[in-house]
Amino acid sequence: MIQPRLLRQKMLAVVMLTTLVALLVSVGTLIAYDLRANYRNMLGDMGTQAELIGHMSAAALSFDDQRLARENLGLLRLRPKIHAGAIYTAAGKLFASYAAPGQPGDFPPVAGAEGVQDVKGQLLLFRRVVDNGELLGTVYLRADDEMLARTADYLPVALGVTLVALLTAYLMMRRLNHVVTQPILDVAAVAHEVVETGDYSRRAPARSGDEVAQLATSFNRMLAEIEQRTGELESSNRALASEAGQRAAAQQEVMRLNERLEQRVHERTLQLEVINGELALAMEEAKSASLAKTAFLSSMSHELRTPLNAILGFAQILTSDKLPSTLPQKKEFAGHILKSGRHLLTLINEILDLAKIESGAVALSLEPVGLGEIVQECHSMTAPLAAQRGIRMLFPDQCDFNVEADRTRLKQILLNLLSNAIKYNREGGAVVVDCSLAAPGLLRLSVQDTGHGLRPDQLQLLFQPFNRLGQEAGSEEGTGIGLVVTKRLVELMGGSIGASSSAGVGSMFWIELRTTTPVPSRLDGETALALVTAPELPQERATLLYVEDNPANLKLVEEIIRFRPDLRLLSAPDGHLGIELARAHLPDVILMDINLPCVSGLDALKLLRKDPRTAHIPVIALTANAMPRDIERGLAQGFYRYLVKPLNIDEFTEAINSTLALRANQSINTAGGA
Repeated sequence: MIQPRLLRQKMLAVVMLTTLVALLVSVGTLIAYDLRANYRNMLGDMGTQAELIGHMSAAALSFDDQRLARENLGLLRLRPKIHAGAIYTAAGKLFASYAAPGQPGDFPPVAGAEGVQDVKGQLLLFRRVVDNGELLGTVYLRADDEMLARTADYLPVALGVTLVALLTAYLMMRRLNHVVTQPILDVAAVAHEVVETGDYSRRAPARSGDEVAQLATSFNRMLAEIEQRTGELESSNRALASEAGQRAAAQQEVMRLNERLEQRVHERTLQLEVINGELALAMEEAKSASLAKTAFLSSMSHELRTPLNAILGFAQILTSDKLPSTLPQKKEFAGHILKSGRHLLTLINEILDLAKIESGAVALSLEPVGLGEIVQECHSMTAPLAAQRGIRMLFPDQCDFNVEADRTRLKQILLNLLSNAIKYNREGGAVVVDCSLAAPGLLRLSVQDTGHGLRPDQLQLLFQPFNRLGQEAGSEEGTGIGLVVTKRLVELMGGSIGASSSAGVGSMFWIELRTTTPVPSRLDGETALALVTAPELPQERATLLYVEDNPANLKLVEEIIRFRPDLRLLSAPDGHLGIELARAHLPDVILMDINLPCVSGLDALKLLRKDPRTAHIPVIALTANAMPRDIERGLAQGFYRYLVKPLNIDEFTEAINSTLALRANQSINTAGGA
């Protein structure tokens, strides 16, 4: 009798070995894919955090604000996988740092090259912080490399899955082993019985369609009849149909599992896209906030320093023993100080008004207000300002309407619209005020001027902070937030504001408020504003050219130079005229403001340097642009010295003397060479 043990053991070994190889390949592939995906996600998360911290800390690096930088780094506590972070300056020095609780606080003394490093099981990332093409610093992040830890976590899982799969395969083969081996054993048994008994009527059953069945068929063909062989073939066909059904069921199960896997991958992809979108939005908001903060600080620095320059400059003259002045001059200087102080107070009040409105701290008292009385008061207050420029003020004869508003704030709104119409009007132009019903229960008050008008793109940005009705920076005094405050106040009173303009024709601003029942007219006892024009500035002989559009600042320099008999002064109110005077008179020194109408100070400097006649003349910047980046840019573009307002007289005198001494030495060297 043939022993089946050896055949069964071989079949079991083949199946177990095949199962083991398939499991190792499948599990190894899945583990490698997951480790690779986790590593990429970790690098992506660190890169995103470094980019976000870099954008948020750009302002801190620019203004040397270590506290803000540390606060930005403190946000890493929301990312427990990132253990430490630091920010380095553009020079590579440590600026601010953060370390999670329980983590070492050691950081590289200098910033490394941009990229990712894997050092002793830790991922180190350096990312440059660049703003407008300028390197501001470097962000450093540190996190554990979880590759080995995750691999160690996967090993017991993979081993368990392999053992369970092998055990399952072993148990199934134990039960199904007879499917393969039993037909061979049956053929062997029939052959043995035929040999022993000589009974050729015995038949070997055929239970499959493989080589064993062919062997049984060949054996039965020698022994049996055609009917027996036909029955065995039918039995074989039924077995094949059953196997095909099993395979189809298995294939459907595999397809179902693939569909579930694809669905999970799709859901995970959508989640990642949502997270990436939120991160991109947060980065954009942080960048916008940083740009808005920079613009605000730059504008306020210039606007506040301009009146302070006149205040502190004239005050230095009044208190200086080296610069004696007569009583009329002291009164004139005091007048300039008073005028600049009032202008500075106006700037501060506008900024405070906007801050109060934005924070919701403004409380309005809405009541019936007679519009005619308000219009007449504003007329009397703005008439002197219009008269100085020869501008006609045309007001309605009757404005017998009553609106629901805050009396004080309504007067502030109308005064702001009227002062803008006068300020940005042509010399000898006109301002037309009109009031009429725009709709039942809705009154429209309009102010129209005959100024230069605005383009459509300027109208879109009109009610944004620091917009000056399309004028060049420095051409008119003010913060550029008056219309923003006006718009907010009108909206708080339940009204609306709008504007229309035509370039070269003029602009019209209007507000609409709800009408209410009439109330008796009343007087509030306020007096009109008295606006005093600056005196005409006489030109004196000088070898120094000062290009300045602010009369008070020009007067300050004139008074300083008046005590220098060795100097004579030329002045120009804009950059274009300054260039022409420089070419005509060839002064020894040029003082140049930056924010000038027509041609800015920087553009004027470039034109002077390109002209061989004026290229050798030293130019000193005298401006209220006092931000560190402004000073660095000015010196880089060729200014010999950079003086900021408010003016320090001693520093100013030293700059003039040193420049003149340089010019004298150059002249001596030139003569000696000749």
